[in-house]
Amino acid sequence: MKNTFKIIIAAFLFIGMSSCSDEQNFQILEPQGSFAIVTPETGTTIVLDAKLQNNPATTLTWAPADYATPTEVLYAVEIAKTGTEFAEIIPGGSTTGTHITWSVADLNSAAVAAGLLPFEQGSIDIRVKSTVAGGQPQYSDVVNLFLTPFSTALPQLAVPGNHQGWNPKTAPRIASSAFGKTDYEGYVWLDGGHKLVGPDAKGIYDWSAGPDWGDDGSFTGKLLLDNEKDMNAATPGYYLIKADTEKLTYSETKTTWAIIGNATPGGWSTDTPMTYDPATKKWTVIATLSTQAAPNDGLKFRPNGDWPGNYGDSGADGLLDGDGTNISTTEGTYLITLDLSNPRAYTYSFVKQ
Repeated sequence: MKNTFKIIIAAFLFIGMSSCSDEQNFQILEPQGSFAIVTPETGTTIVLDAKLQNNPATTLTWAPADYATPTEVLYAVEIAKTGTEFAEIIPGGSTTGTHITWSVADLNSAAVAAGLLPFEQGSIDIRVKSTVAGGQPQYSDVVNLFLTPFSTALPQLAVPGNHQGWNPKTAPRIASSAFGKTDYEGYVWLDGGHKLVGPDAKGIYDWSAGPDWGDDGSFTGKLLLDNEKDMNAATPGYYLIKADTEKLTYSETKTTWAIIGNATPGGWSTDTPMTYDPATKKWTVIATLSTQAAPNDGLKFRPNGDWPGNYGDSGADGLLDGDGTNISTTEGTYLITLDLSNPRAYTYSFVKQ
């Protein structure tokens, strides 16, 4: 009995000692002060080049955070538009080291996400957040970079109207030839009145957001920004729209499409008509082709039974080029598809039947 009692007492003592030991070992790691970003220097200016997207843009380095005891530290880089006090944080990467290298593409994506406009200098703030297991986060100082981002997307205008319920957000688009250019074009199915709507600074297409253009009231191909009238397709159909928002001019040409060439049933003298599907926004035809090799032979896509506005494929890459090289063919029956729904990125395909 005495031995049993001694064992019970010993057990309680052991538990008590273990508890004391755990309490002594557990501690919250407190940061010992801020740590500094070493490079790049605040105020650094970087112009980002779309041709060098895979190249390094800059390397962010910082001094290690101090938690007064050896422990693994996780660093997370935070980016925000200057003046926002990091209200909306763009993640800039994480590491257990003390540096991160951004490619041109990475830094450009962060700049655009922060709200900087393409091809215009803007400013971002960068800081590093450190955390450890069981510890409090610690922040570095903030550095400021002046960036000029780029965009590979062509500027676009929406074409809302009677053909789709007058909703700019879901309307088909036309595109300019390059950033900063005002010469827009694209193919749209029209059915009555419509207008052109540009995006606001955040890229939102809506009546209350960006600018919108219509006819000046003379219906002679002149655009007007204020007090405009609806542009109006004379008859429902598939139109090539061209508009210049600087010159304030526009044109709309109704088109039907066909294939032609010595690879097609009609040769170079007779079009083989294609059919438009409003659901897919594509033109298609099933036709039997012969084997013909470009550049002298093959086929092309052309509108309205005439050569102005025809498309070939100069790069043999599936992308259409205005008045481009004939398209080579291989003997067989094909479903031929012409897709003009993406402005200035027109494509085609052959699927053997």
